[in-house]
Amino acid sequence: MEEIFSCKCCGHCCHGTSTVSMTPEEQERIASFLNLTKEQLLEKFCVVKDSRVEMQIVDGHCIFYGEDGLCKIHDVKPFQCRRWPLHPGILGDEAAWRAIKADCPGFDEYAEYEDVCRLVKERAEVGC
Repeated sequence: MEEIFSCKCCGHCCHGTSTVSMTPEEQERIASFLNLTKEQLLEKFCVVKDSRVEMQIVDGHCIFYGEDGLCKIHDVKPFQCRRWPLHPGILGDEAAWRAIKADCPGFDEYAEYEDVCRLVKERAEVGC
């Protein structure tokens, strides 16, 4: 299935007007990775929206998007970041997948929607 999708570390997924929510465990893991307390992480790098904690957006990208185009917290990035763009939300929404494919160079140009759905389902079954 690697021929369908292979991350190119382009950073496109790190750009936008919002980021992903982080679980309390992810917050702890990221804080530890950055040698911060959880409170320091929340104060310096996060936004609380209702009951969700998200990473801040700075200049149109995630606060952890590095000048080199790579994730500064790659080793401990949240689950939602790790599985993007192979998100279960594309199942049953071919238009959403086509929009993601148009922006993400990691997809093989010949990748078909059905193949991507199969890959998303396989990854979900093995806990990826």
